[in-house]
Amino acid sequence: MSGSPHTDDALLEQKIAAVVHQILQGEARRLIAEQLEGFVRENERRARELTLMERVVRVEEELKALREAQMAHFHAAEKRFEALQREMIARFEAMDKRFEASEKRFESLQREMDVRFEAMDKRFRMLQWFMSLGFSAVLALMTILKIFS
Repeated sequence: MSGSPHTDDALLEQKIAAVVHQILQGEARRLIAEQLEGFVRENERRARELTLMERVVRVEEELKALREAQMAHFHAAEKRFEALQREMIARFEAMDKRFEASEKRFESLQREMDVRFEAMDKRFRMLQWFMSLGFSAVLALMTILKIFS
């Protein structure tokens, strides 16, 4: 039996409201879960992007530091090379001076030897003249002695 139509309608309305409420609650949970899942996924993606950006920044900083260190090493090597070059030039100049001094000494010794050989040559010529005169004198004496003997 049925009660009054008014009560039946109210009861039906309550049941419909309960079912709609239950459906809306389930749908709301599903939508909130989807939204939260999307939010979490997006934040995880952003977190990965931030991590990658931080890594890129660190790598760039390391590269910059490495470049600066290499430039410092290059400048130090360049300074060492320039110092070695100056030292080598100084050594070659000193060597040139020594060779020039040796050359001057050699030329001096050669002139001295030429002077000595000329003096010795004069002595030998003089000795040759004296010997020739001596032999001529001895020969003349022998001839004179032979003639008068």
